[in-house]
Amino acid sequence: MQAALKKELAALDRMTVDELRTKHYIVFGEENRSRHRDYLRKRIAWRLQALAEGGLSDRARQRAMEIANDADLRIRMPVATEPSPTATERTEVHVFHDGRDGRLPLPGTEIMRVYQGRTLRVTVLEDGFEYEGERYRSLTAVAKKVTGSHWNGMLFFGLRKEAA
Repeated sequence: MQAALKKELAALDRMTVDELRTKHYIVFGEENRSRHRDYLRKRIAWRLQALAEGGLSDRARQRAMEIANDADLRIRMPVATEPSPTATERTEVHVFHDGRDGRLPLPGTEIMRVYQGRTLRVTVLEDGFEYEGERYRSLTAVAKKVTGSHWNGMLFFGLRKEAA
C-alpha cells in the first residue's frame, strides 16, 4: 500500500462526522445522509483503496449486476396505515401464577446448605418441604428446627433473589 494512501486512511480516524460526510461527497460525488462515524469511515476507506489499487474486476462487476437484477430489493419498508386485525387476534398473552414464591425452585429440587459442619438437605415439595423425613410448611420452620432460633428461611438457605 502506498504511503500517501496509508496517511489518508489514518487521517479518517481523526475526522469528525461532518468532516467524514464532506470527504464522502468528495470521494463518491454524492451526499450521504448517514451520521454513523464508523460506517462513513469504512465506506470512504474502501473507496480510496479501490481507486488507488483497482476495484472489482469486470467479471466480478458483471456477476454482481446479474445478481442485483434478479433480486427484488426494497429500499424502504412499506408504511403500515393501520394495524392488521388478524395479527392482534392471533396473539394472546397469559401470565401464569402458581401462587408459589418466585425464589423457590421447582418441586422435587433439593436445597443444600452447610451449617456448622453439617450438610443440610431439604427437598422442595408441592405443598411444603421435607427435611430428615419430616414435612415442614416453610423453610423458616426448617431453619428454626436446625438452629434452635428464628431465622428467615429464604435467607438461611441463600434464596434471596427473585427467579427470572
